Amino acid sequence: MLDGMPARLWSCTPTKLDTWLSCPRRYRFTYLERRPKGAPWAHNSVGAAVHNALRDWWTQPLERRTPDVAAELVRGAWIDEGFRDAAQSAEWRERASAMAASYVAVLDPEDEPVGVERTVAHKTHGLALSGRVDRIDRRRSEDGGEELVVVDYKTGRRPLTDDDARSSLALAVYVVAVRRTLRTRSRRVELHHLPTGTVAAHDHTEESLERHLARAADIAAEAAAADAEWRGGLGGLAEDAAAGDADAIEAIDAVLPPSTGPGCGWCDHRRWCPQGQDAAPAPVPWAALADPA
Repeated sequence: MLDGMPARLWSCTPTKLDTWLSCPRRYRFTYLERRPKGAPWAHNSVGAAVHNALRDWWTQPLERRTPDVAAELVRGAWIDEGFRDAAQSAEWRERASAMAASYVAVLDPEDEPVGVERTVAHKTHGLALSGRVDRIDRRRSEDGGEELVVVDYKTGRRPLTDDDARSSLALAVYVVAVRRTLRTRSRRVELHHLPTGTVAAHDHTEESLERHLARAADIAAEAAAADAEWRGGLGGLAEDAAAGDADAIEAIDAVLPPSTGPGCGWCDHRRWCPQGQDAAPAPVPWAALADPA
């Protein structure tokens, strides 16, 4: 780097930071080697179809923003991957359609969001942070002004709490990035859990946002240092490591070690990781779907 020139910002998303935090080896397989993922998960297929349908619902003419159209959009966006069989896929297509229809039934179709699947960005602490927000609402604040609210859709089986909203690094990053991108006050984050129709929320303060940004910077510093070592020569050992060379594996694991636990069963790169295979059994691809009511 030339003297006097600013250091290059390290680009990342909350997902990238979370991947590093959960397992450096998974980070390596995902972002450095870009190895193929394993078989698709049924719950991801459900989530993607619902998210895509809710995105497209807001692009419809006002007269078509109805519950029936939301259900129709889910069926049209359906992803038939990860299910036990065609019957289970069909059952979940209808359950997801009903879920989306129930959700939009309580929305005001005329209350146009500021953004739907909007990409926002912010530069801080040597980082170039970015991410895509499911929805950004404009609401009246307590002082009579306007503020933007970060809305994140959730379709998993576990109900969510306000603590989930408060502790989410991704949502805090989105608030800061929304402020930067749209130049409007923002502090509230909401997790909309479609299966239960509940909303978990938190109003951030300047202090809580700064704590999240400092945490993001700490995680990013570790990941960026590993990136630099990989580019500086460590990556040249990847082929030898894949072939089983013990010295190459040891050198790479010293920088990008596996972090094992019960979550290893759900890892998309499990097939490349002997330690992960030993740590937890692999569930069937539809295991995360909720039991029928």
